[in-house]
Amino acid sequence: MASKTTIRVPCSSANLGPGFDCIGLALSLYLTLRITPISPAPTTPLPSNCTLSYTSSHPTSVSLHPSKNLITRTALYVLRAHNHTLFPSPIHIAIENDIPLGRGLGSSAAAVIAGVLLANTLAGLHLSRQRILDFALMVERHPDNVAPALYGGLIVAGLREVEAQKETDIPNSEAVNGAGQELETEHSASLPPTQAPNGLGLAAQFPLSPKIKIAAVIPSFEVATASARAALPESYSRTDVVFNIQRVASLAALLSAPIPDCEKIYWAMGDRMHQPYRAALVPGLSGVLETVTREKHKGLCGVCLSGAGPTILVLAVEGIELILKDVEAGFEAQGVSCTSRVLGVAKGASVERER
Repeated sequence: MASKTTIRVPCSSANLGPGFDCIGLALSLYLTLRITPISPAPTTPLPSNCTLSYTSSHPTSVSLHPSKNLITRTALYVLRAHNHTLFPSPIHIAIENDIPLGRGLGSSAAAVIAGVLLANTLAGLHLSRQRILDFALMVERHPDNVAPALYGGLIVAGLREVEAQKETDIPNSEAVNGAGQELETEHSASLPPTQAPNGLGLAAQFPLSPKIKIAAVIPSFEVATASARAALPESYSRTDVVFNIQRVASLAALLSAPIPDCEKIYWAMGDRMHQPYRAALVPGLSGVLETVTREKHKGLCGVCLSGAGPTILVLAVEGIELILKDVEAGFEAQGVSCTSRVLGVAKGASVERER
């Protein structure tokens, strides 16, 4: 590797409205990797041939060991799947992260996409975007986070059903801070890598009306994805399933219309699949959904939980500042501090190489 490389991946808001596990949106908070060759090569071999550093606008603890960090663990998995046991040449990876962890903004999906792109770029694998998506979904099984991070914009996505297989060599994307098994062990290196099935992920991109403004209200606490999943029921009533199907079938088209119909979008943003069950994990959510309505805010298109929470996403064509004040007040009434960010719709992940 003779040049510096920059990889940039946006955050994502999944489970958009009724789109549980299938509709997501890429937004303008980013994870950035700056990869620099180490020259001359160090006399002592580096773990996996790389070193890591980490800076973030959100204080957190992230492992800087290549076999524990989610980005490099993902990259090493992809490399092993293509007959490479470590990075091709000594490198330093400076990680710059503006995506808060554990807040429902796709921090793990961004890390996984960054890891696949890292392996693809450094080893010259020439993976197509579809194959990048496939490998990312082997690590992070939420297509409505992974696909928006890769492709950008408003995405409807899904997973094909594939035959169950042992996946002991694949990182656990929920271990954001480095928990879980290390990949780089004598035992794991001797195992044949688990390949990503072709066409594992499906994704369709829709334009979002430029008239719709988006903001995120980010509480000061985290919600673990595993806890949010455990809060969901094993089965749903036919009434609730029909409720979501009717809305999810029209949401992407309504959001794509050049002139948004706020009343219809607000109806289509309703959900009975996950938000009611996760309300106990997000103090203030129930109150916000009940009080922040179109009766009070005519420009409101929708309010929903972002991903597994606790972040709340607001869509509106006007008056978004006043809407944010009401959402913030809902959290403050529960003793929860939060910050609000007006965000843009992001383009997909990018790779730039200095010549």
